[in-house]
Amino acid sequence: MKITNLAILFICIFVPFYLVMDFRTGDQKTAQALSDQYSASLHTAVQDASQMLNMNVLQEYEAGYQSRKFFFANKERALDTFFRTLYLNFDVVNDPVRQGALAGYIPAVAVIDYDGYDLYAVDEYRDANGERVFKHMWRPKKPYSYSDDRGNSINFTLDSYVYAYDSYAKAWVEGFREDLEGTTNIPLLDNAANFEAMRKSVIVKSIQQDLAYYINKHNEYATRYGVHYTFSLPQISQEEWINSIDDIGIMAFIQGIPIGDQFYNNYALGGGRLVKKTEIKGAVDLTTGIKYYYPSTCSYGYREDETFSSERDAAAAGYYPKGCMNR
Repeated sequence: MKITNLAILFICIFVPFYLVMDFRTGDQKTAQALSDQYSASLHTAVQDASQMLNMNVLQEYEAGYQSRKFFFANKERALDTFFRTLYLNFDVVNDPVRQGALAGYIPAVAVIDYDGYDLYAVDEYRDANGERVFKHMWRPKKPYSYSDDRGNSINFTLDSYVYAYDSYAKAWVEGFREDLEGTTNIPLLDNAANFEAMRKSVIVKSIQQDLAYYINKHNEYATRYGVHYTFSLPQISQEEWINSIDDIGIMAFIQGIPIGDQFYNNYALGGGRLVKKTEIKGAVDLTTGIKYYYPSTCSYGYREDETFSSERDAAAAGYYPKGCMNR
């Protein structure tokens, strides 16, 4: 076979393959760009919503309580802000039809409040004509409830404050666990480590179970409106769950938005009150060559080489702790 024939054969085989790969690469780049855009929109909407949680539902809740975490989160304002920002970023502000379509890809929004959690998800009811209607709505607030085999029950909060029923004394008590220790017949209140482990476990499992139920239930609603995707609670690490219940916050899920031959799925968590951490400086004492770390609010005149987000990171990098002389 002549070399020209081989060249022609090579071109006939390679060029179509190259074009298909080029189109595929282009589709993947477009899908990635859209995915990044959607993620930015979702996280921005959740962060904006989380700031609204700072506003108590009623003004009298603002003061007179011992816990820094006590708050009755303003879920209505937070949800309204979430959707306003989301509609703005998806460019559907003045388009109710597209807004409704976008809402179809949002199986659940959870507000983690001080003494319980609220879920905004699709549920069904019967209208005046007896027809089944599916609609996003707030579910009744659920407390973080626990009961033991003795008939005692505890409603946990985001800190150590509890509302508890002592089955032996047949009485309700409330207060911080450390203040109630030894005063009730509820064993869990007398062990700080067991109490904290159970508190976190109950809160996380309660939210997980309800989210899984309503996200799965969203499939029935989605099918009726032409969304061909199987909604389910995504895998979220235990560490992230534990971090999510440190303070009031909001968690939102978006799933099933088609981008090319893929689907966009993501979730975002926003804390109601973000505390700015003091940076940790890593510095070297040039006279001794010893490496120290200390808060950025301190000053020694050392040569500062690195900045860390935590003392642990600084220690892992070979720096030694040094007390602060001026805060």
